[in-house]
This record gives sequence, C-alpha cells and structure tokens, in this order.
Amino acid sequence: MREQKIFIVGDVHGCLDMLQKLMNKIDWKPERDRLIFLGDYVDRGEDSCGVIDFVLDISSRSPMVECLLGNHEHILLDFLSGRDPATFFLNGGTATLNSYRFGQERFGDLRIPAEHIEFMKSLQTWIELDDYYIVHAGFRPGVELEKQNLEDLLWIRDNFIFSDFHFGKRVIFGHTPFSQPLIMANKIGLDTGAVYGNKLTCLELPSFKFHFVEA
Repeated sequence: MREQKIFIVGDVHGCLDMLQKLMNKIDWKPERDRLIFLGDYVDRGEDSCGVIDFVLDISSRSPMVECLLGNHEHILLDFLSGRDPATFFLNGGTATLNSYRFGQERFGDLRIPAEHIEFMKSLQTWIELDDYYIVHAGFRPGVELEKQNLEDLLWIRDNFIFSDFHFGKRVIFGHTPFSQPLIMANKIGLDTGAVYGNKLTCLELPSFKFHFVEA
C-alpha cells in the first residue's frame, strides 16, 4: 500500500472549470489522501456557487477534505450580515452575486443556500502538518501562532512574504498571487492567479510535486 499523500490547492476564486480539471489530473485517493484547500473559493471568477457546490460534494464523500477560510469568504459573510458592503464589491463580490443568480437588478434577493453559508462559517483558520503550517495569507512574524490575529491570517502580505522569520515549520499559503509558486526556505506560496488568466496550482506532499492547470 502506498504512503498517504497530501494535496494542497491554491486560491480558486470561482474558477470551477479549472478546479474540476485539476481534480481530474491529480492522483487523489479520497479514502486515504488528505486534500486541503487554502481558501478564497469565491469572488472574481464566474462560478463561486459552483465551486462551493463542488467542494461540498467531494467533502460529503470523503472525510479527508479540509478547507481553510480565505479573506473573501470572510468578506462575503460580513456582507450577508449587513457589514461593509463596500469591501465586498471592491473585491469582486458582484461576480459572486451573479453566480447565485441575482444581481444589482434584484439586490437583496439573496439565494445563497444555507449549506453554503454554514460551510463558510465552518472553515478553519490554519492547519498543522508534521513539517508544515498551512494558512490562507500568512502569519505575523514574531507572534506565537496561538496569538495570531485573524486579520493577519486572512490578509497579511509584505510583512510575512518578505520576512525570513521561521515559525518552526515551513508555511504553505495562498492569498498573494504569483506567476509561479513562491518557494522560499520558510514559506511556499500557491496562489498562481487562476482567476487572472494564469493557472491553478496544487502541491503534492511528501513528494513536493506541483500540479498545474492553465486558464
């Protein structure tokens, strides 16, 4: 029997077709391999609703699927609670509304299924593996993991990316798009701008193999 594999998928942002192609490409065995999503399932792309449906479907068929909270899910939950609509629309929220079949002409006619909202509320903030930490955006250097601020976990960029601080384990993250995966001694960035016409990336562990699907 082969060893357990771990597959970590970068930011999807409503790109359902790319996610489906990626899942068909990797050798994920749902009964034994871990599959981890870095967050940002929604916004900017054409089918946020379809992406969450897809993730919910595979999650219902495998206990090995783990999903992180991204800043865009947090923004959407705030918007649905009546908080900060400006940030939601400035970050691609209109595409999400359109994917749920309502737009500005039917503003307020919210048709987001309850299970989608519960999914977003249930998302984890970070995951610990034997040799890695996994988080959406990153960690604040010099701050213990248990004391990290949620805003940093979901939004931090330069203070984390340009730091050589080592958290004890290498950090795998998304959030900040790169043309290729960012590979540094203390961190690995997997957001490769799928929604911007680049590619969707998955890192396979322990082989440290990258899988890509082009836009």
